Amino acid sequence: MADQFISDHGLEVSRGGQGARLAVLLHGLGANRAVWSRMTEIADRHWDGRWLAPDLRGHGGSPARGPFGYAAHAADIADLIKDDDPAKTVLVGHSFGGVIAALAGSGLYGPRVHDTAAFGVKIVWTADETAKARELAARPAKTFATREEAIERALKLAGLHGLADPASKVAANGIVAEGAQWRVAMDPRVFGAVGPSVPDLLRLAPNLRLASGDKDAMVSLADMRAVDPAAWTIAGAGHNVHWENPVAVWDFVKSNKDA
Repeated sequence: MADQFISDHGLEVSRGGQGARLAVLLHGLGANRAVWSRMTEIADRHWDGRWLAPDLRGHGGSPARGPFGYAAHAADIADLIKDDDPAKTVLVGHSFGGVIAALAGSGLYGPRVHDTAAFGVKIVWTADETAKARELAARPAKTFATREEAIERALKLAGLHGLADPASKVAANGIVAEGAQWRVAMDPRVFGAVGPSVPDLLRLAPNLRLASGDKDAMVSLADMRAVDPAAWTIAGAGHNVHWENPVAVWDFVKSNKDA
């Protein structure tokens, strides 16, 4: 049975499974830990290990306090796994979470993990895209008059609009009441992490493996293979492939022959 707890750094974390092996699931920008629900259902049935799925700082039920750079997120995750065996740990990250996984398991913040599986990571950023992210980081959080409007915005921000049901847990976890209004449960300042070279950060990861949906408009196979020559794509899937095809992503996570 899955349950939840608060980490030493204040992250709200779901967990499940049993055993010495550990998979840590790190969501993308604007999402929350419930986005892993389809994968954790598979893990609970077919994997001989445990899993953790935190809300990253500034997201979901975790504290909206800075700093929000990649280093702060990585330190949060390194602290989360400090008592686990690094040799039996795999960090799994989607998009923004993939960069955090690479840095968190690098050994720069404590543990150097056995394996890093990242998918849907935007590797190439133009100057205009970086400037736009910094502009978004400077904006105040927008509020909405209705819960339904806030959910629509939250799902769009996470790339799940049209994929996840507005009545789903990932939608509910993506919003928060603020007085008589509603807002997305993400601090806009998290956009401020964008800027450092993503390829350089990814190359810090031990045993890095990259993948994406073959319809993911945010990253190409050529982009990924510039960092991981063995990178591959999952047919028929877009950016949120862990929601669209969780079986394929779980197979990707387990694909390291030494894992």
